Amino acid sequence: MDIYILDLLVLGLLLLLITLGSGWIARLPLSYALIYLIVGVALSPYGFNLIQLRPDAKFLERLTEFVVLISLFGCGLKMNRPLKAWAWNSTIRLIGFLMPLSIFAVAAIAHWCLQLNWGAAILLGAILAPTDPVLASEVQLDGLCDRDELRFGLTSEGGLNDALAFPFVYFGLRWLENDNWQNWFVQWVGIDLVWAIAAGMVMGIAVARAVAWIDRRLQRYRPVDDLIEDFVALATILITYSLTELVHGYGFAAVFVAGIAMQRRTDNPDKSNSQLRFIARLEKLTEVAAILLLGSMLRLEPIVRFAAPALLIAGLLLFVIRPLGSWLSTIGSPVHPATRWLFGWFGIRGVGSLYYLTYAFGHGLSGETGELIAWITFITVVLSVVLHGVSSTPLMKWYEKNIEGSNASEKVLLEK
Repeated sequence: MDIYILDLLVLGLLLLLITLGSGWIARLPLSYALIYLIVGVALSPYGFNLIQLRPDAKFLERLTEFVVLISLFGCGLKMNRPLKAWAWNSTIRLIGFLMPLSIFAVAAIAHWCLQLNWGAAILLGAILAPTDPVLASEVQLDGLCDRDELRFGLTSEGGLNDALAFPFVYFGLRWLENDNWQNWFVQWVGIDLVWAIAAGMVMGIAVARAVAWIDRRLQRYRPVDDLIEDFVALATILITYSLTELVHGYGFAAVFVAGIAMQRRTDNPDKSNSQLRFIARLEKLTEVAAILLLGSMLRLEPIVRFAAPALLIAGLLLFVIRPLGSWLSTIGSPVHPATRWLFGWFGIRGVGSLYYLTYAFGHGLSGETGELIAWITFITVVLSVVLHGVSSTPLMKWYEKNIEGSNASEKVLLEK
């Protein structure tokens, strides 16, 4: 029997199961990503052996890239706070302090404990730095609402750090190519840090405003077909990303900023909500593909071989570095102490890390070092999917019942 037909059957049954069973799944200590991962393992050679392909790094890079782009734009569409420092206080702390701290803490452990050179160690730290905007939907904003500081902070952090970890990825790749960092450090600062970030921010605003202006002008003459109107959001993502990459800016940053700008340039709230629902559906579909493939690619021999270094890095990252770093980064913040600890626990790793890993393989990472970094990343993502998938529902229910009501007062304090 044609395995392709069986794959289609299993995929159809899976989509039917998660759709019709979503009401029950939402009440279980179980995330959708965990379900996809389990099904992926079941379809691998260790199960029914229905997914027999071994996708190369370039295919995985493009798949995970597209998944992250969709999610980043969706995160941007949810950001309806004013663009003032008090409103983004948690985000600034999590990005400006926690992300660099996480990168260099992981790098230090990898250098001194795993004997990786500093270039590979920093690259590993950058790969594992982004918190995932794709797999964290259970703990992020689900609409145009900014009242809850925990959800807003996690959503905005996930939107920004998937882009702002890129300079450190380039730093690690440059070091692998030439360990005499004095030869390229100035170029890294000027191009990979300053120019690429600034270009991403400017292009995100410019393209979104241009698309919104064209949309309004054309709709004065003839309304767009309601059935395909939401394709404007997808078009904005693709145009913003491609144009930003052409000028050597960070396309991820541009797409997130474009989502914010698009939401602010739309006069019709129903239109913003419609675009957000459309992007959320695309995100869910692409998430299925990415996590199924991850589950089907897992192999017992390398997992056992790299278990010790992977558990060392993943354990310290998830249980020590992220929680302690988030607590330190929010010192002086008026948010509830429980919110500060939950910031630390919900540092979910996922598709963003997979994208950076595959990107690194296409730009110089190889050999035994590449294999070690790859399996540390895979195992860390799997552990995160399992641990956060099991804990997110009960923790968020407890949070909503006991803490969320105090967020209105938190927001008032932030405004001061």
